[in-house]
Amino acid sequence: MFSYITLGTNDVARARTFYDPVMATLGHVPAHLDESEVGYAETADGPCRIWINRPYDDKAATVGNGSMPALIAKTRAEVDAFHAAALAHGGTDEGSPGLRPYGPHFYSCYVRDPDGNKLSAVCETPE
Repeated sequence: MFSYITLGTNDVARARTFYDPVMATLGHVPAHLDESEVGYAETADGPCRIWINRPYDDKAATVGNGSMPALIAKTRAEVDAFHAAALAHGGTDEGSPGLRPYGPHFYSCYVRDPDGNKLSAVCETPE
């Protein structure tokens, strides 16, 4: 449904220490890297669908109030691993893994990255 998502950071190197292990829990790898951004894809030569970058206008990155990408997890174990990796690499908890009232199998977690961006990992398959 989307081509890609961009999340702002003020420190690409710091963001990578969070995103590299967190995105790996969902099977995504850094496929593009330069001093202003890192892009994550399903394969090293695949299209980047998540971009973490310094804002193009050179102003400070800020959190979008009400913005939250929800990333697909194939299993509930991936949701759990995503949450644990986020907390282990400088993220903060915004909702532990568990079933939510958004569907009979909607299992998700919520975290914030070191820049304050809110993220979710969601599995909607029964386990």
